[in-house]
Amino acid sequence: VLERFADNPFLPKFYEDQARYAFPLELSFLADRYQQLKTHFSTPDMFKTFTVADYFIFKSLIFASKNLETLEFGLYSKLFSIVSSVVPKPDMIVYLYLSLENLKKNIEKRGRPYEQNIQFDYLEKIQQGYLEYLRQQSDLRVLVIDTNGMDFIARPSDYLWLKGLTMQEYPLGMHFIQNPGQVV
Repeated sequence: VLERFADNPFLPKFYEDQARYAFPLELSFLADRYQQLKTHFSTPDMFKTFTVADYFIFKSLIFASKNLETLEFGLYSKLFSIVSSVVPKPDMIVYLYLSLENLKKNIEKRGRPYEQNIQFDYLEKIQQGYLEYLRQQSDLRVLVIDTNGMDFIARPSDYLWLKGLTMQEYPLGMHFIQNPGQVV
């Protein structure tokens, strides 16, 4: 399940004026993620043994907590509570950690015009939101994998290493995995 963002009319506007467009952006992402996951999980497929998604619906709450004013976040949280209660919880969350410098380089390489002026403090705020949330998930398996220095396209072995990690069994809680090829 891949996140749909390309058709979101609020995303480019958010990067122009975050205060004005944060609330409609977060609501639109929540609605779209809910719709996408509801459709995916309501269609039985006897050949589907597992689902891999590039997001978890709680991503919406993390971003909203960092982007919305207090009153807006209160309303958003009420709606989120209703929506998230019908979405299945994952068996495992995999967070691909990058330094802020590498994250910024990847964003620049991705080439979306509206993201090119993204600020380090915004990236740091979002990354901290993810890590805070993940630390609290004692009832989930959480892998935080340092992917600095990895290139999943140029080096297929990096992808295979990552895939192998996700196929292993882990106890509940958070697990930090260092990239073996990284020079420390």
